[in-house]
Amino acid sequence: MGDVGIDRRAFLAGVGGITVGAGAASLTACETRPGRTSTVSGTTLVVRNFGGSYGEANRKAVYDPFTRETGVRIKVVNFAHDQMLAQIREGRPRFDVMDIDMSNLLLFAREGASEPLDYGRLKNTRNAGIPQSLLTPNGVGKSYWASVLAYRTDAFDGRKPESWADFWSLGAFPGSRALQGEVDWPELEFALLADGVPLDGLYPLDVDRAFRVLDEIRGSVRTFWEYGAEPGELLSRGSVKASSTWAGRLQHLIDDKVPLAYEWNGARRQSNGYGIPKGSANPDAAYKLIDFALRPEVQAHMARLYPDGPVVPAAYGHLTESTAMRLASTPGHLLSGFDLDIDWWLENQDAVTRRWQKWLRA
Repeated sequence: MGDVGIDRRAFLAGVGGITVGAGAASLTACETRPGRTSTVSGTTLVVRNFGGSYGEANRKAVYDPFTRETGVRIKVVNFAHDQMLAQIREGRPRFDVMDIDMSNLLLFAREGASEPLDYGRLKNTRNAGIPQSLLTPNGVGKSYWASVLAYRTDAFDGRKPESWADFWSLGAFPGSRALQGEVDWPELEFALLADGVPLDGLYPLDVDRAFRVLDEIRGSVRTFWEYGAEPGELLSRGSVKASSTWAGRLQHLIDDKVPLAYEWNGARRQSNGYGIPKGSANPDAAYKLIDFALRPEVQAHMARLYPDGPVVPAAYGHLTESTAMRLASTPGHLLSGFDLDIDWWLENQDAVTRRWQKWLRA
């Protein structure tokens, strides 16, 4: 699951004077600085991630193996995005690597707060099949996560909703619903899919149409959830029969035989990635860590511990089918879902967010 919620909203509110196109630096910009040694053994590299089970999985799958191989020790911090930006603006970032979602990496690039990446130093991105959209000038994708439809398998007389159109069909699939509240981008895409818009025709979003479709289901939405565990709590109690959710957040309940399931058709994918803040004290070690984390076997190890999908397709050769089918970047799921258009959302976020907040409170 991505780095979202209050942290993102605070960061977006704190970013001022964004210049569109400022992130269009060359993919081959050189990062090595005069007089900077390439010897990294014994270095302590400070990585910012959002902690919790995600941080622990990174420790086991990435950081500890990297330390054993290189001698570079890893220290983890969990600064909020506005804190990160303030430190960079002061010229004294207290972290060397950013592990954040790709939309915020784009915002950091536009603010001039991150270093252009030298892809010549990231050999594991070469011919690796990483989507071009994740190879950006100032950030490289590391994992996929997704918002999907979830439902109680005992709710609809043995039938299962197989699309967002089914989620909206209260006649065929009666019962209370839950949708995401203000914790991340509004789920306008799901309303449009329910109304017949094809996956490849979503963007630019028809905002008026999306809100009209949301109006149709408003009376049956019991809750607009605000934290990742909430859909599982609502579904397991039977408070709602179907909900949007972040893929992976229900897996422990499913493993415990709670009658829940996911539907991946129409999944909305987002990505986390790595960036290097402007003024990083240890760019050499930062490049080595990022490159290490993009090895197929390391990507696979991470996916076994935390339900985000690898960005390197070869990682799936190291995973069992049962594990692969739970991940957002499994080939079948890539075909049945779509990538959130970061550029569209950043361009339209203010107007859409105001309208969304007004609609929620109406």
